[in-house]
Amino acid sequence: MQRVVKWLVRLGIGLVLLLGVAIGLLVAFPPELLRVGTGYAAKIICSNVFIAGRDADEVLRDDVQAPGHPLLRLVRAEVDLDRGLVHTSLLGRIAPSVAVHRSGLGCTPVDEDGIDVANRLSAPVPEADTASSDQPWPEGQAVPAADPRLQEILADPEMIGPAARGVVVVKDGRIVGETYGPGFNENTPLLGWSMTKTVTAALVGILASEDRLDLDADQLFAGWSGDARKEIKLSNLLAMESGLSFNESYGDVTDVTRMLYLERDMAAYVASLPTEAAPGTRFNYSSGETVLISQYWMSRFSDRSAALAFPREGLFDVIGMTSAVLEADPTGTFVGGSYLYATARDWARFGLLIAQGGRWGDRQVLPPEFIERMKRPTAASGGDYTEAQAWQNGPGGEDSEYGLPEEAVWMLGHDGQSVAIIPSEGLVVVRLGLTPRNLDFRPQRLVQAVRDALR
Repeated sequence: MQRVVKWLVRLGIGLVLLLGVAIGLLVAFPPELLRVGTGYAAKIICSNVFIAGRDADEVLRDDVQAPGHPLLRLVRAEVDLDRGLVHTSLLGRIAPSVAVHRSGLGCTPVDEDGIDVANRLSAPVPEADTASSDQPWPEGQAVPAADPRLQEILADPEMIGPAARGVVVVKDGRIVGETYGPGFNENTPLLGWSMTKTVTAALVGILASEDRLDLDADQLFAGWSGDARKEIKLSNLLAMESGLSFNESYGDVTDVTRMLYLERDMAAYVASLPTEAAPGTRFNYSSGETVLISQYWMSRFSDRSAALAFPREGLFDVIGMTSAVLEADPTGTFVGGSYLYATARDWARFGLLIAQGGRWGDRQVLPPEFIERMKRPTAASGGDYTEAQAWQNGPGGEDSEYGLPEEAVWMLGHDGQSVAIIPSEGLVVVRLGLTPRNLDFRPQRLVQAVRDALR
């Protein structure tokens, strides 16, 4: 019996020692997947605290842990409000990450020793305009009573989808209905994820209309001059047809998660990838290509500060998207494929710009031919994606299955973000939330119900 006890004691000591060694190795050499997890947590918490004004514990619980990998339940976070920092780790020690907030540029993951360098960059922020609150939307923020025909639809949880955070319906230039989830309202900036891509395309369209860049330009980056990548045109990137190798899968260490949470110069990482197909022959959905688009249009400015100011001065301020924050990586390149925060009403303003053929008041912000490019589906995508970072159909199937017209164009983002635009009907339907793909939510049902109600 004593031998058994001694053996068990030795076994227990051995297991404790092995556990200690394992933890020590994880602390000293954390696997990249763990660093992706804590980097993601730091970034999401930082943006929601410093841009959206939300509680850090709530964001950790609801946005990071609840819908994410089980290991994210081990994440601990500390927020430094004075310095604009969020530190995260697993169990307080493993795979530490940090995100920093910069004025006008939102949040970005950064190395601990790179905080001061990242902090040297900033972008203009809008000045408060209290007078606009009395003006009717979209010129201001005054919204009339909701159309009673939409009341039942917008109160139906199945229609607006699980965990909806903001729904705005625009008809003929005015908001006719809106609803918000608990803890959210018309002043809460919300992340559009990949809907940001369409906004990035609009920035390119504005610059093209001013003859500051050429959509058919090739040899886009210096490192591409000696191989097949020199043939890639800006138009190929806009249509996701560059032929570059890029893995957009999430849940593991892939090109997209490495770019977003491990690489500090995102565009340089994507630009280093090889080609797998000739430009224009293959559709491959890639947030990396949109980061390259951002890098390219920013390179058209001789002054970095002017490039950082352009989204606000060239687009957001023009159409009243005062809440919009387009976030940048540590080097100052806009993460144009993923990270734009704006209120649901401001997302609706952008949708209205598209619905109005690129016109805002008496100003043609986007040329009609570029709006047509946004609407025109590509052959390489099988008719699913357009020539300028938008979708021909809503998620999961053909719009015609839901009775929607062929002219509808969509902006779509991760976790159930969508803006549906039907220009001939003057209709824009914004739907924002936290709705993972496995819940199979179809915003087409919402859009069609709204159309039927407003006829």
